[in-house]
Amino acid sequence: MISTLWRRTSGTLGTVLLCLGTLTFVLPFLFTVVTSLRTAADVARSPLGFPHSLTLHNFTEAFGQIHYGRSALNTLLITGLSCLSITVIGSLASYPLARITQNWSTWVYRLFILGTSVPIFVVVAPLYLLMRDLNLLDSYAGVVIIYTAINLPVAVFFYTSFVRSIPVDLEEAAALDGCGALRTFFTIILPLLRPITSTLLTFVALQVWNDLLVPLVFLQDPDKRTVMVNAYSFIDPHTVQPTTLFPAALLGVLPLLLIFVFLQRHVVAGMSAGAVKS
Repeated sequence: MISTLWRRTSGTLGTVLLCLGTLTFVLPFLFTVVTSLRTAADVARSPLGFPHSLTLHNFTEAFGQIHYGRSALNTLLITGLSCLSITVIGSLASYPLARITQNWSTWVYRLFILGTSVPIFVVVAPLYLLMRDLNLLDSYAGVVIIYTAINLPVAVFFYTSFVRSIPVDLEEAAALDGCGALRTFFTIILPLLRPITSTLLTFVALQVWNDLLVPLVFLQDPDKRTVMVNAYSFIDPHTVQPTTLFPAALLGVLPLLLIFVFLQRHVVAGMSAGAVKS
């Protein structure tokens, strides 16, 4: 009797906590959407009240002010090239680190893991001087290189842990058929990395798309600015207008929502498949 009552109480408490947690994440997003659809006068009259009228004028105005089409293409180009370079370099670097058991490979892997703990704020000044000396300031290539260097340790961690879970028998069989290391990687290992690659790409895309610091510091040309940098221009140190800031923020995250919806199944599969010991 007591155990049955305890199970029912635990189940009810868990359901309540789950609902509260869901509301904690959903309510701010709903508030942002609703406020974006309200007029400025309506928000000024009752900021937390129910809307009296809805309009899309805020979105059309924000779309033009942040030059959404051009800035979205800039962000998409930077994000796509960064994801491509991180995936290629990270997977190629992780394969030998996962298979070579010598001491130097272990230390190299530990150095990569140590790189995940270095915040970008610490290296902004040295990176700026380096990009200046390489004539890569205010260029897409310089920003892509920075994002690749920042996210490469995470990619190595993801891929190395996953490759170690792949049986070595597959590579031995390929070696008996005359395959070299590179051919074995591209024909045997790389196709097996699809689940973890989807998880990594989603993580990196979120980081790059939402980042404000790197494009703000290393891209001075207004025509090369990203969505988040242009949305940041709506923030005034003295006054903030929600009917212009919120629509700009929603337009900025809209592509991310589409990416997550498209890759959701692969992300879950990659997280499950990548839950192995390194």
